[in-house]
Amino acid sequence: MNLHKSVLQKGTIAIALLFLVACASTKKESRIVADFNSDWNFKLGDYPTAIQANFDANDWRTLDLPHDWSIEGAFNKDNPTKQAQAFLPAGKGWYRKTFTLPEDWKNKNVSIEFDGVFKNSEVFINGHSLGMRPNGYISFAYELSQYLNFGAQKNIIAVKVDNDAQPNSRWYTGSGIYRNVRLVASEKLHVAKWGTYVTTRGITKDKAIVDIDVDVKNGLGTNKLFKLVSTILDKNNVEVAKAISDGNIPANSILQVKQNTKIENPILWDTENPYLYKIVTKVYDGSTVVDTYETPLGVRYFNFDAEKGFSLNGKPTKILGVCLHHDNGALGAVENIHAVKRKLKILKEMGTNAIRMSHNPHSLEMMKLCDEMGFIVQDEFTDVWKKKKVTNDYHKDWDAWHKQDLEDFIKRDRNHPSVMMWSIGNEIREQFDSTGIAITRELAQIVKSLDTTRPVTSALTENVIEKNFIYQSGALDLLGFNYKHEDYKDFPTKFKGQKILASESVSALETRGHYDMPTDSIRMWPTKHNAPFDGNADLTVTAYDNIASYWGTTHEENWKTIKKQDFMAGTFIWTGFDYLGEPDPYPYPARSSYFGIVDLAGLPKDVYYMYQSEWSDKDVLHLLPHWNWKQGQMIDVWAYYNNADEVELFLNGKSLGSKAKKGGELHIAWKVPFEAGTLKAISKKAGKVVKETEIRTAGEAAKINLQADKTSIKNDGYDLVYVTVSLQDKDGNLLPKADNLINFKVSGGAKIVGVDNGYQASLEPFKADYRKLYNGKCVVILQSNKKAENITLEATTAGNINAATVSIKVE
Repeated sequence: MNLHKSVLQKGTIAIALLFLVACASTKKESRIVADFNSDWNFKLGDYPTAIQANFDANDWRTLDLPHDWSIEGAFNKDNPTKQAQAFLPAGKGWYRKTFTLPEDWKNKNVSIEFDGVFKNSEVFINGHSLGMRPNGYISFAYELSQYLNFGAQKNIIAVKVDNDAQPNSRWYTGSGIYRNVRLVASEKLHVAKWGTYVTTRGITKDKAIVDIDVDVKNGLGTNKLFKLVSTILDKNNVEVAKAISDGNIPANSILQVKQNTKIENPILWDTENPYLYKIVTKVYDGSTVVDTYETPLGVRYFNFDAEKGFSLNGKPTKILGVCLHHDNGALGAVENIHAVKRKLKILKEMGTNAIRMSHNPHSLEMMKLCDEMGFIVQDEFTDVWKKKKVTNDYHKDWDAWHKQDLEDFIKRDRNHPSVMMWSIGNEIREQFDSTGIAITRELAQIVKSLDTTRPVTSALTENVIEKNFIYQSGALDLLGFNYKHEDYKDFPTKFKGQKILASESVSALETRGHYDMPTDSIRMWPTKHNAPFDGNADLTVTAYDNIASYWGTTHEENWKTIKKQDFMAGTFIWTGFDYLGEPDPYPYPARSSYFGIVDLAGLPKDVYYMYQSEWSDKDVLHLLPHWNWKQGQMIDVWAYYNNADEVELFLNGKSLGSKAKKGGELHIAWKVPFEAGTLKAISKKAGKVVKETEIRTAGEAAKINLQADKTSIKNDGYDLVYVTVSLQDKDGNLLPKADNLINFKVSGGAKIVGVDNGYQASLEPFKADYRKLYNGKCVVILQSNKKAENITLEATTAGNINAATVSIKVE
């Protein structure tokens, strides 16, 4: 390969950029998929002449994609994005890249694939506009072949991104080419983009029938005879089934080929053992393989039932889900598979088995990892239809684009075994007028024209039938209701025979590590829209689970309701992680949400352990709060536990008595006069110790502790390591209120790409080499810089505290 030097900079070679989807024995067998993220030029502003070959971009930044320019900006209450989008800047920007292609690509079909550009993108190649895409969450591609130069002659690709019209979202969107970009080269006879549709049926322990629909594209000017071979491989790449078809495709057309085969003794995909096969489809022109295309395959069956809820592979299974927005905290909207994997790993360890993709298509990386890690997915299309929620949202593009956007969304994601329901909307305004009937039917029909294996749902807020026109359409297979948990008990009577899910629930509020007492009442902040409330001057909310938004409830109250309603398929908690924007209930400088079970930095709040005690089989015994208070102060001590009959609490070796959960309680509590020392809890079952945990009073600050989530990373320019930073006393106890400024210095094969401490009202930049601790902790994110050198991170702070270092191996 002879791609432009921008692709090969920093000592890399072409093979580091290009990889084959399948190992090819001949050049013609290869579908070439090239990582096209490296060495773009970027500048904020509007530069329409940047499409020209002689444009001078010397003063433009050089950067690698994915890129989000909003996260690089400063928080400002006057930014037109306002509170919903974290007060960060938006605007317009242009990207530009120069590259060359080898001569032997002249007769290939060459396309460029964008996983997501926010928003209103227009792509140009060598001065020619390829098209526009308003929707910032939809993946799309353009064929480039007719405009390309080959050999030594350069190509110029330019991308205009216009995120200027604000506000356009109820949450943080980011700005720019924030997901991955690829260059794809194939022969003219090939599998079309998103050209396979795989379903399974007749599943027993002995067999599974696999149906494979393949769209074969002929870009040649003549008819072609071809052979299509689809081979199913297990996770060890051993062939387990095969389908072979012959066809004759007209010139310049697409032909759908239907195949089926059978897997003997299939291993089923589920949330505990997400076993994946793959289908390798090869297109033959005579005896020559001209294309190779891979499709994931998970063999599973599931059912939603009006009385029994949800089952997976015949096993009753409660959907234990969380809602997620698409940002990755301090990285902004930048999509990175390692960031997503960390997020999902934290949730998996909590006991989560499902993710709702709120309220838009998420990334390919997210979908891939949900397949691999075992999450049930509610895949969601949009937050608005024709009726707006904010001035410049998707309603402006609805008439022109919703059909193509929805079709592309379904085609992209329908082969993922993790996806088990399609949501056509969230809290849609047409719910409340008769236009909702026709639109719901239209959208459901579009979905079912492309996939008949999954139910269509929508997240509804109105459970009064006469007021809910989306429900009245009769087009939903599964009713998703948001909030109003106290009404669930009446649903079997009100919605007789309907399958029901809590599509969004809770909206409780917490700040990690902050505690207000007493805790014996539940409060709503605010009690209704725009009502005053008695909040905290520092814009915090107690981490005891007793404060919620007026439309929601606490985590405990919601789960107590859901767990005892067998007909409810499950719940999706709002939200798994804090997210940028929508910082209810506070105004500026609050700039990120309080709803998460885990904070924006990825540090769990205490309620995480309530869910872990209920949703997982792990032995859990978690005490809160910390143990640094004023002498004699009355402290509410809570414990979350499971797998035990009772918990005994000790203060400095003296028993304060044993307690057990009663009447459906999800925690136990003591009122304890503070006395410095050690608070210890022991859980027991049938008199035997299950688990012990203790919290100690921290003394003076003595050392910085650095805890990396990996010991090694790859030098590929993408791999991340998250380092949790804490301030401790000489005995290793966390200082629970420490707010020291920590400075970072990194050497070797990594750069700092983000810092955060989880405090929702911090106006410190995410792109920095320093961060204040919040309640004793912060996080620094390192990313490979493509140098094959081991990494050293150093952290320092003022005072007589020694610097701390951590080393990470680069592979």
